[in-house]
Amino acid sequence: MTGFPAARPAPVPVLTLGDILLVTLPGDLHDGAAEQLQHDIAHRIAAGPGPVGGVVIDVSGVDVVDSFLGRVLAEIAANARLLAARTVLAGLRPAVAITLVELGLTLPGLITALDVDDALARLGRTPGAAPPSHPEEGA
Repeated sequence: MTGFPAARPAPVPVLTLGDILLVTLPGDLHDGAAEQLQHDIAHRIAAGPGPVGGVVIDVSGVDVVDSFLGRVLAEIAANARLLAARTVLAGLRPAVAITLVELGLTLPGLITALDVDDALARLGRTPGAAPPSHPEEGA
């Protein structure tokens, strides 16, 4: 034993684009970081400075997915849905999609998109556009 505390995995950044949270998963996401990300996203949706309408999770850098990560992604979507936000999984590679199917993971509550631009479009946003206005706010 070296006497040094165990290294904590680096947190995954959660960026805010209007009322959308954008997360880009690194290729080497460890279990502890995945669990922390799940907590961070739920906290940001519930306690953020404004309402969150959607969460985009970019997995284009992920080469390998296991049942744990699949479960975490499904739980992120379930938590977001309970907090009135939709979740879009963007950039799913064919090999990763095949692995998810082979593992029997259906990822309920997740919308899929080819890339981040497509994900934003599925949430009713266009890249660089402001969130939709609410008519009742202007009255």
